[in-house]
Amino acid sequence: MINNQALLDSSKNHLWLPFTQMTDYERDPLIIESGEGIILKDINGKEYLDGYSSLWLNVHGHRKKELDEAIKKQLELIAHSTLLGAANVPAIQLAEKLIEITPEKIRRVFYSDSGATSVEIAVKMAYQYWQNLGKERKKKFVTLSNNYHGDTIGAISIGNVDLFHRVYGSLMFESIKAPFPLVYRNPLKDEQEIRDCALSELRTIFHDHHDEIAAITVEPLMQGAGGMNVMPKGYLKGVEELCREFNILLIVDEVATGFGRTGKMFAVEHEDVQPDIMTAAKGITGGYLPIAVTLTTEEIYEAFYGEYEEMKTFFHGHSYTGNQLGCAVALANFKIYDEEKILEQAAKKAEFIKSELETLKHLAHVGDIRQAGLMCGIELVQNKDTGEAYPWIERIGYKATLEMRERGMLTRPLGDVMVFMPPLASTEEQIRKMVEIMADSIKAVTEKEKSAV
Repeated sequence: MINNQALLDSSKNHLWLPFTQMTDYERDPLIIESGEGIILKDINGKEYLDGYSSLWLNVHGHRKKELDEAIKKQLELIAHSTLLGAANVPAIQLAEKLIEITPEKIRRVFYSDSGATSVEIAVKMAYQYWQNLGKERKKKFVTLSNNYHGDTIGAISIGNVDLFHRVYGSLMFESIKAPFPLVYRNPLKDEQEIRDCALSELRTIFHDHHDEIAAITVEPLMQGAGGMNVMPKGYLKGVEELCREFNILLIVDEVATGFGRTGKMFAVEHEDVQPDIMTAAKGITGGYLPIAVTLTTEEIYEAFYGEYEEMKTFFHGHSYTGNQLGCAVALANFKIYDEEKILEQAAKKAEFIKSELETLKHLAHVGDIRQAGLMCGIELVQNKDTGEAYPWIERIGYKATLEMRERGMLTRPLGDVMVFMPPLASTEEQIRKMVEIMADSIKAVTEKEKSAV
């Protein structure tokens, strides 16, 4: 039998957790032991609603019977063999399914194992695409303010979140920064005007530098780790149109937004956008195993196609690329999407969440609520009228999540933006309960801070 105290001590002595100051963990440790549906249970038996889909991954809940069985069935055949120079059955079948559900112009699938690696691949593909065509000047990338694409060197180089990236500045290659059309706290009050101003600035950048720009990277519809920022309607389509006008590749990062999170299978569908390269991960296996994909048009693929001596080959790969277990569970995942009409359910639940989040608007320190489908951000502010932020050192967002944990719900903040991204399988009753926990926790923490001043 496991000794809980020994396990806790061992976690403090040996683990180094991602995106975590370990002194925080030592003060408020948590060890998850099991899960069922959208409920997680720790080693002490306490249960928590999974308010962030186990970091935006889980779709159908934990221990989904069909997904468990798909992995067991594949294990009876083989767990893994390399995709370097040799295909495998589930990788082929999954690629075919992905081509079926992705935008019309997407025709090729390149596998990896995480969102960051899928983006790293997209960057290298876009770069080499132009080199293979003999357009060697097109080497630069445009990124939007607050963009986040993962934590490998290429991914942070096209990212733009100062808190995460500034310490690695000398390691990163230089990208061209363009403004994201932020709505909250924008002196321009009209969303259409905000959108048009951002597109105008992007047009200027493209006009002045299109002969040296390889691609632009965007998180479609909603930025994730940069603050849960929603694009004004029509902005994404406007970016696509500028890319076509100036002959610049459009890389769309659907790692967080893909597989129903925005109410459609992919966020680009909301504005009928056809990317040149698209990345996806997280929900692809229902949150079970690490599979990621970089998807391209046939035009991109053909620029690499030829005889070996032409030196057009894409020299990139990963040890577990196209892993059979991951591909098998992904196929089972998409079968559930079809059989249980997950996308239709997601669209309805998004509307339900929108109505439930209305109850947070009256709270004195909720400055803004941002939502795209089942992706939500609730920003806490010191002054609701002016939008004045709390001093960062007070860590209101972090304190609110600890309060939520005490009340039986897990999530992680982005600064003082509370992330609410429940599994697509969440019931209306569970969604309502999570919103109630958020409301009570925000009220408790902000009132405590106010009384302490």
